[in-house]
Amino acid sequence: MFELDERLQSDCLDLGQLNLCKVLLLKDANYPWVILVPMRDDIKEIYDLDELDQEQLVWESSFVSKALAKCFDADKMNVAALGNVVSQCHIHHVARTIDDPAWPNPVWGAVPPRGYTREQLISRGKEIQEALKTSVFIPANLEN
Repeated sequence: MFELDERLQSDCLDLGQLNLCKVLLLKDANYPWVILVPMRDDIKEIYDLDELDQEQLVWESSFVSKALAKCFDADKMNVAALGNVVSQCHIHHVARTIDDPAWPNPVWGAVPPRGYTREQLISRGKEIQEALKTSVFIPANLEN
């Protein structure tokens, strides 16, 4: 049975899910930052997924990237699967702009994370949910 890593649970807001992946918003207000987590047991690497799930992951990652780029007028989408701290397979999608605090460098360690207020977090979450609004995205209730 799929369980989301505790660190991802605490560091992110659950926005909903696609066919394969849980969709999370990282609680760092410096950037629009979405994380996809394949809802499969004991998966550490993308290659651990079967071929159909790998194809689905590429589709979902592209779908999320395109939606974030459009929603936030991104100059570049950074997409990465690192897993050095959290071993559960997860893919970061960061909408980058030339005026963001880390540009043009990688976001990791560039500046301290900046928290959202509860209202800002819910607002950003709803904004991303709206950008992902399709028949394949099941939004989570953000009011809880």
